[in-house]
Amino acid sequence: MATRKLMRAVVVSEFGGPSVLQFQSDVPVPNPGLTQVLIRVHACGVNPVETYIRSGAYARKPNLPYTPGTDVAGEVEAVGKHVKTFKAGDRVFTSGTVTGGYAEYTIASEESVHPLPDNLNYKQGAAIGIPYFTAYRALFHKAHSKAGERVLIHGASGGVGMAACQIARAFGMKVLGTAGTCEGLNLALKNGAHQAFNHKEEGYIEKIKEATCGQGVNVIIEMLSNMNLNADLQLLSFGGRVIIVGCRGPIEINPRDTMAKETSIIGVSLFSATKEDRAESSASLFAGMEAGLLSPVIGPEYPLEQASQAHEEIISSSGALGKMVLIM
Repeated sequence: MATRKLMRAVVVSEFGGPSVLQFQSDVPVPNPGLTQVLIRVHACGVNPVETYIRSGAYARKPNLPYTPGTDVAGEVEAVGKHVKTFKAGDRVFTSGTVTGGYAEYTIASEESVHPLPDNLNYKQGAAIGIPYFTAYRALFHKAHSKAGERVLIHGASGGVGMAACQIARAFGMKVLGTAGTCEGLNLALKNGAHQAFNHKEEGYIEKIKEATCGQGVNVIIEMLSNMNLNADLQLLSFGGRVIIVGCRGPIEINPRDTMAKETSIIGVSLFSATKEDRAESSASLFAGMEAGLLSPVIGPEYPLEQASQAHEEIISSSGALGKMVLIM
C-alpha cells in the first residue's frame, strides 16, 4: 500500500493564546469528497476573527483539533466526482474551507471556490475571501448603500476597510476613511477614499462633520465598535446606518441617540450569508477585479511556520497596512 502523502500545517489542539498554533510537518493531505475541491495552497489570508476563534472567545467554536484559515489562493490539485466547475490546474481562491487554510493543501466545498482573475497573483487571491465578501455584504446586503451616498469607513487601511473603500468608490459613493498612521491614511486615499482622517487625532470627529457640510454620513462601516459606536451615532445623517463588522468588547450607548434621526445599528456576519448571497457577491466582485476596479493590497507576509507571530501582530499592531498573509 502506498504511503499517504503528508503536508505542513498549523494545528490547534486547545483554545488559548497564539502559542496554541502548533506547526506540524506530518499532517496527512486530505482527500476531497464528491462535491469538494482539493487545493494546493500558495497563500492564506490571516483575519482578526481567526484570533477570536483560536482564543475560544468566539460564538462559533470549531471541534478540536482544527486548522484555522478560510481565505486561500492556489491551484486545484484534484476534484470530487460530482464537481463540474473546476479541474486540476485551475487558479482559484476560496471564501471558506472545510479543513483549514493554514496548510499546504486544503479542502473546500465547490460553492466556496471561485476562479482567480488572471490579473491577480496568489497573495492577492488570499486577500479576497473574508475582507471583500464581508465588505460587499456590509455595504449592500445590510446597509443597502446606493450611489451618491456618503460612506464612512473606520479602519480603512485594513483588509476589510480597503475592500470597502474600493467597492464603495467603484459603486459611486462618496468615501471617507479613517486610519491611525500616515501610511494608513495614504493607503486609504490610494484605494478609494476621497478624504481620510486620523482617528488618533483629537477633534477628528468634527473634521468629518465639516467634510459633510454638517449633513453627516449615510453609512458607517465600523471595524471597532467598542471604541467608536457613541461617536458614530453623532455622525449619522437622517436614516443613517452603522454596520458593525468588528468589536473587541462592550460599550455603553444611549439609545435615544438613534431616535431623533431614526438611525440603525446593524450587525454583519459572513457566516450568516446564504448560498444566493455568496453567489451574488462572487459575481459582482469578480467583475470588479477583472475590470481592475478592485485590487487587494498585501501587507505583512509570514511563512507558515510563523503563524503564531502573525496572530500576535494582527491584534497588537498600532495600525493596519494591507492584508496580512501566510506564504506556503
